[in-house]
Amino acid sequence: MTALTPIEKSASFSIATDFGIDGMTCASCVRRVEKAIAAVPGVASANVNLATERATVQFAGAPDTQAVLRAIEKVGYEPKVETQELDIEGMTCASCVSRVEKALKTVPGVTDASVNLATEKATVRLVSGAVAVAALEASVREAGYAVRKTAATETAEDAEDHRAAEIRTLKTLLIFSALLTLPLFLVEMGSHFLPGVHELLMETIGMRHHLHIQFVLATVVLFGPGLRFFKKGVPNLLRWTPDMNSLVVLGTTAAWGYSVVATFAPGILPSGTANVYYEAAAVIVTLILLGRYLEARAKGRTSQAIKRLIGLQPKTAFVSHGGEFVEIQISDVVVGDVIRIRPGEKIPVDGTVLDGSSYVDESMITGEPVPVQKAADSEVVGGTINKTGSFTFKATKVGSDTLLAQIIKMVEAAQGSKLPIQALVDKVTGWFVPAVILAAVLTFVAWYAFGPSPALSFALVNAVAVLIIACPCAMGLATPTSIMVGTGRAAELGILFRKGEALQSLREADVVALDKTGTLTKGRPELTDIIVSDGFNADEVMSFVASLEALSEHPIAEAIVSAAKSKGVALVPAKDFEATPGFGVRGVVSGLEVLVGADRALVKRKIDLSGFAADAKRQRAAAEVRQPGLSASASGPGRMPKRQRRRKT
Repeated sequence: MTALTPIEKSASFSIATDFGIDGMTCASCVRRVEKAIAAVPGVASANVNLATERATVQFAGAPDTQAVLRAIEKVGYEPKVETQELDIEGMTCASCVSRVEKALKTVPGVTDASVNLATEKATVRLVSGAVAVAALEASVREAGYAVRKTAATETAEDAEDHRAAEIRTLKTLLIFSALLTLPLFLVEMGSHFLPGVHELLMETIGMRHHLHIQFVLATVVLFGPGLRFFKKGVPNLLRWTPDMNSLVVLGTTAAWGYSVVATFAPGILPSGTANVYYEAAAVIVTLILLGRYLEARAKGRTSQAIKRLIGLQPKTAFVSHGGEFVEIQISDVVVGDVIRIRPGEKIPVDGTVLDGSSYVDESMITGEPVPVQKAADSEVVGGTINKTGSFTFKATKVGSDTLLAQIIKMVEAAQGSKLPIQALVDKVTGWFVPAVILAAVLTFVAWYAFGPSPALSFALVNAVAVLIIACPCAMGLATPTSIMVGTGRAAELGILFRKGEALQSLREADVVALDKTGTLTKGRPELTDIIVSDGFNADEVMSFVASLEALSEHPIAEAIVSAAKSKGVALVPAKDFEATPGFGVRGVVSGLEVLVGADRALVKRKIDLSGFAADAKRQRAAAEVRQPGLSASASGPGRMPKRQRRRKT
């Protein structure tokens, strides 16, 4: 039997605050945000994850979320903001509204609060993950008012919709950019590699019109789909904190600007250097957009593990209100509520059974495939699945206190953690972008001073190549994405990592020890052997046993009935069915009294099992054993032990 012990919340959960951040695109962004947050007084440490777009901040004392927000905004990034609604009781006039708004705005992490007296609702805008709902409710109560209930208006589904919208936007921009870039690329490259293309263009549209068309196409690409790079890159350049967007801006602007001069004012350039590089600017924007699109898709897939875990919990519960069971949202369930569970339903929250009995599939928690019997005073866990019975239970843990919620929190923490190897990446990316810009400048100077003619063209092309090729995105995204993909895939297979560091340590593992057989089995019991005493026919005995077990809800009974049906054994109606918990079942089949149960049930009926001792010992060495027995009163005592075991996979 596997004990269900609650996962203790570590100290890191209680003092850490998560901040969602928009606008980070590369490893240098991560390093910049970490340095900015770490410089805030009272911050003990800051861990920024590019894949999850989240900063986990450890405070040495009282959290100063406002200072962290200002630090994030100062370096050019935008904290994610969500909305909470509070239903407030006790407000009677405009002064009440002002008092509640003032109380809410004093809560660290709240950016704005608006209270409506007519609807008795308070709408609070706060930093995603930085403010607990309990803190908002406490501030309202301290102001002298009551909170009726709390509802989040931005849910996990909303966050997923936001990510999906970002993917759709990037896809649209990529397609638009590619459609305009393709003719530029084909015409320019075709002129170099295909004979006659250049002459054909000159004869049909002429050089001047040809350059003007290239200018229009490249300009639309650069300041249409490529505008997103300028919005981030230019402010960072002005702050002397360049990032990957800044590299794209410098490279594309240099290529486009030089081409514009060569097109409209070629006389100011040295002789033989009036060349255009419109296709280079357009191709750069298109390729970077392709990378951003693939990156966004990768981030979206890595969140599937958390979504599956969240999906284990039902959305509603049937709670006893005024003597009737009413269906309410899971977020409205409170400790002490009495909840009804019917056959096949998922258990919504953790609790203790009051009355009724059933078998509950707890494999998502324990890994053991055999459902566990639940009766009065038994503990049940939210997210597990009820089988055939019905019962009521009292909620003891709800919301973030449930075992499933703690598991989700644990997986999120593992996905957002940094591996030891990431420390090396952070050190490199801290100076990588400035070093790339310096290298590009030196490249330009070297080619201009010592390169062949036309030196200016060669210098520009090679400097732009250094800016674009030296992209730190892969370094910053590879490790956190691999953590999320690894932990996500493991969660799909039933393996949960408590810490991301375990992934890096796992590569050195030579031996894996498993603490329970349920980790290796197929996930359901199966009948593999049937042994009968002399004078009995195996199929006939199975017909008796399966006919009786068809009336039982026990998981072993389901396995026996399934085996009988697969062998084509006929089942006949049984009557006078009686089940004794812990022993077995009895009834009448075809006029014979049939007893099916554990060995203790047969011994209690004084049925001798010594003839099967050797078989039982051998089977126990291989797998779990169940020994049903049969007594046929019309033909004298008979015995039929049957082995039930789970196959290894």
